[in-house]
Amino acid sequence: MADKPFGDSSNAASESGYGLLRDRANWESQIATVAARFNREYAGTAPDLPDEVKAMPIYQERATGLLQAKLTSPFWQLAKPQKNQRCLDIGCGVGFLIYAWREWDALFYGQEVSAIARDVLNARGPQLNSKLFKGVQLAPAHQLNYEAKQFDLVISTGVSCYYPLEYWSLVLTEVKRVLKPGGFFVFDVVDAELATAENWAILETYLGAEVQLDSLQGWKRVIQAANGKVVKSLSGEVFQLLKVSF
Repeated sequence: MADKPFGDSSNAASESGYGLLRDRANWESQIATVAARFNREYAGTAPDLPDEVKAMPIYQERATGLLQAKLTSPFWQLAKPQKNQRCLDIGCGVGFLIYAWREWDALFYGQEVSAIARDVLNARGPQLNSKLFKGVQLAPAHQLNYEAKQFDLVISTGVSCYYPLEYWSLVLTEVKRVLKPGGFFVFDVVDAELATAENWAILETYLGAEVQLDSLQGWKRVIQAANGKVVKSLSGEVFQLLKVSF
């Protein structure tokens, strides 16, 4: 068999192109899966789980409301939104209705994959504060349809855990683009070494969305590859919250 000419990268490029298309198809499928999982939850139509899952202590915590406190990442403890700052919340859910945006007096922009959450916020947000609430777009985390250097702060909690590191590298690139110089990205990642995190991942699989249990070292490599730096962190019972500058 003849050797391939040095520098002939046509086959490699073709394989790389197919790989990228395959990755994007997988990401689109995962985005749709996550959207469906949360649409069911917001609509109150979560699936009936097997008895062995209902017997898990973490399911009992979910049923009694105790689990939510463990899953909430207090982003404001690392970067409290300031008056008149433009803040983007990726995967915002109904956070504008829950967190202290009116006390912070910061401008809220939201982005969601759940159409139900988007519709709820766009209906109720202006009623709470039409000055601060700037609307929610229906789009995934890697598609930020905003101008460059538009935001002082970007937030994303409870989102990264559903997607592979390769996908999140795209998100970091987009976040870096829309952040103002000196701005911060505050997001959380699952701490895979915690037993609570592993049990929660099992529960989430039954609820309809697989959780990625990547190592914290892997996350740090992805952040560094995007020229980001973790300037502060906060550990929780499932997630670790990271404050990143670029």
